[in-house]
Amino acid sequence: MLFKKDVLEGIAKGDVTLAFRRWQKPAVQAAGTLRTAAGILAIDAIEIVDAAGLSNEDATRSGHSSLNALLADIAGQRTGPLYRIAFHVAGADPRVALRDMTSFDPGEHNALQCRLTAFDADTPWAFKTLQLIAAHDGITAGELAVSIGVEKAALKQKIRKLKELGLTESLQSGYRISSRGRAFLTAT
Repeated sequence: MLFKKDVLEGIAKGDVTLAFRRWQKPAVQAAGTLRTAAGILAIDAIEIVDAAGLSNEDATRSGHSSLNALLADIAGQRTGPLYRIAFHVAGADPRVALRDMTSFDPGEHNALQCRLTAFDADTPWAFKTLQLIAAHDGITAGELAVSIGVEKAALKQKIRKLKELGLTESLQSGYRISSRGRAFLTAT
């Protein structure tokens, strides 16, 4: 579930606690969590609703300026049942703190190196991608895919593995190396 920058800011402040999405099948579930740039969201409830029953309060709590703005947003979504997702911020994304950890004990650095080597077992991409991101702040998945010779959608999924390790971070458009990623490359 993706959120626009202004909505993420509202989530971080605690002002935005609802989302409305049309899905064939829900992408989140009640009692689950979702990582966002605003932190970890705890999904409190999810239910199918009728757009005709939405209120101004729903609009405000979902980060929209008015009910009409919410309805226009919903109208622009894909087809499927309309889900009302209630959530609250449960904590910070642990990857944020991990990205700033720049010192490695010998075992930790070796474990990261082994992990990336394993990622590269079938098709080399991990070290190459990390080096390209380090060299080109803001490089996009499309640019990386062309450079590495991997399909863009598949590469985006692979880059998530680097993010999980705290080595990269997403920008509004593209990626950048984290402090941890730079320290890892320097020590490698």
